[in-house]
Amino acid sequence: MTAPEPGTSGPHPAGPPPGCPAHAGGVPAGAGMPTGVPLPALYGSAVADDPHGLYADLRAKYGPVAPIELEPGIEAWLVLGYPELLELTRNEALFSKDSRRWRVPAEGRLAADSRLLPMTAWRPTLLNLDGAEHQRLRAAVTDTLAQIDHRRLRGTTEAAAHSLIDSWGPDGTADLIAQFARQLPLLVFTQLLGLPAEAGPRLVELINHFVDSSKYSVKANAGFQAILVDLVKSRRATPGADLTSWLLAHPAGLTDEEAVHHVVVMMVAGNETSINWIGNTLRLLLTDRRFRATLTGGRLTVTDALEEVLWRDPPTQNFPGRWATGDTVLGGQYISAGDMLVLGLAAANADPAAQGASAAAQGTLGGNRAHLAWGAGKHVCPAQHPARIIVETAVETLLHRLPDLQLAVPPHDLAWRPSPWSRALVSLPVLYSAFTPPRPPAPERPAWTPPTLEPNSPAAGPSSPFGSTPSAATSTARTPDSGTPARRSWWSSLAGWWSGR
Repeated sequence: MTAPEPGTSGPHPAGPPPGCPAHAGGVPAGAGMPTGVPLPALYGSAVADDPHGLYADLRAKYGPVAPIELEPGIEAWLVLGYPELLELTRNEALFSKDSRRWRVPAEGRLAADSRLLPMTAWRPTLLNLDGAEHQRLRAAVTDTLAQIDHRRLRGTTEAAAHSLIDSWGPDGTADLIAQFARQLPLLVFTQLLGLPAEAGPRLVELINHFVDSSKYSVKANAGFQAILVDLVKSRRATPGADLTSWLLAHPAGLTDEEAVHHVVVMMVAGNETSINWIGNTLRLLLTDRRFRATLTGGRLTVTDALEEVLWRDPPTQNFPGRWATGDTVLGGQYISAGDMLVLGLAAANADPAAQGASAAAQGTLGGNRAHLAWGAGKHVCPAQHPARIIVETAVETLLHRLPDLQLAVPPHDLAWRPSPWSRALVSLPVLYSAFTPPRPPAPERPAWTPPTLEPNSPAAGPSSPFGSTPSAATSTARTPDSGTPARRSWWSSLAGWWSGR
């Protein structure tokens, strides 16, 4: 099913909204996007080194909605205010998800190789549609994700975490981003989606390029989708017990093109968010005294750390976006039809209107989940619950295995990736000495034993997530001269290969 071109049909008004201040007696001189002056940059070192300072400066100068530059010559509005962001995400009539409304490419000002294209180009997905079409596609994704067995997901994540830790050398050093956070979610998601294991490393590389809006982002985006086109064709012909097959079987009747784009959505939203959430939570546990005590029995828990990160350093700090359907006003700024508005998720979370005086006084937000890390309104992230299970299980497993984990560099030496969208560390080097063997599965949480398949069943092929069974965790001591098991588990083999061994 193809959505209509913007302006041809649908619920969006062709003219200005009733009572719009921008049309009450005309727009005041100088209103709207500033011209002839440099705009604050939402890219490069400005957003990587001190985003919290950047958002505070923008709020002080412009108020809850600030003009920014996404790349040289490409302007947009950054919504910093908590109430304003809620208004933006809840009012489809004024602020559409359809990026074909964006006037910058319509005016010929967006280069064919712009780094913004992978994150802003229109696709037939729930991310880019409003109204009934959005509801149809969102139902397909939400229902598909709901079929994930949470107990099995925890077991799969534990197995992946143990396998990665076992692959580290005996010298007591590791980079928790490169060797843990960046690998673990994809180990889980390749199994959930039904992708062959060997596709994992290439997918990590491609996702990094287009999420960071690097100079290779356009080419990476094309390569990423080519892998998933093959996956959808395979699962259409031979369904399995995986997310891709469930999505294709949904009553919404997705076409192959729609299915490919929604596998992209699930992969990027679930994988990239989990990577950054793991890394940022581990950083908080290792650098903040309030949470550092957690490792030795303090009162704040891993769950508290997860919530703190969603408030302070959410995995997605900004997200594009919404496009104005007509001239309007938001946060005291006159917005023109076709303007792009960026969801300032981290900035809105820092709005005093969001946190309250008690949270500021206590220095922690406790169990408060009123943050906007997952967005808001009808387009709130549908993958947040599986992501939480993966991240919480990964962090808890790591802390159990390495109880004396400590940062290997001063906290101020940690660097952030220069992405306008993701809040992600470049690396997180650590030291440890004690190495605890993996726990055996508890009786109430059995290891994931795949369904028994007939030997010749197509679902038991090498690309099936049930083609191999992860072996049970062991408690073998880690020494340089330890013997090699006669047969390594699927997880251990994949993690070792992925680590370059």
